[in-house]
Amino acid sequence: MKQDPNNNNVPGYRAPGPQWVPVHFEFKDLKATTVCLAGTFNHWQPESKTLQSSGVGHWWKDTVLEPGTYEYCFVVDGKWISDPLAKETVPNPFGGRNSLLRVASSPEAAHRADAENLPLKNEYKQ
Repeated sequence: MKQDPNNNNVPGYRAPGPQWVPVHFEFKDLKATTVCLAGTFNHWQPESKTLQSSGVGHWWKDTVLEPGTYEYCFVVDGKWISDPLAKETVPNPFGGRNSLLRVASSPEAAHRADAENLPLKNEYKQ
């Protein structure tokens, strides 16, 4: 059998390039009529990532991103706000705050990163 120069016929082979990771965003606002997502992952263009609505104030968006660190905000009826569920935020140049999202390369890496941020508890104080 001839070898494909791109190694596409080798069992278990994964092509080099970006490894996309599923990411789920959620937002709750009973009065919102439009919720979008803008960040470094979409060049701060909210119209490119409109969230879906359940019709009862629950909004969500499933997407995929490459591993890395991203800043983002929700745009709710034209108003830019940070994600109330975000673990981290950073100041933005407009006097507000951007949410920070760290996308790990694997579930194991994500678990390890979460564990590193847990507070340590010493039950054996002397």
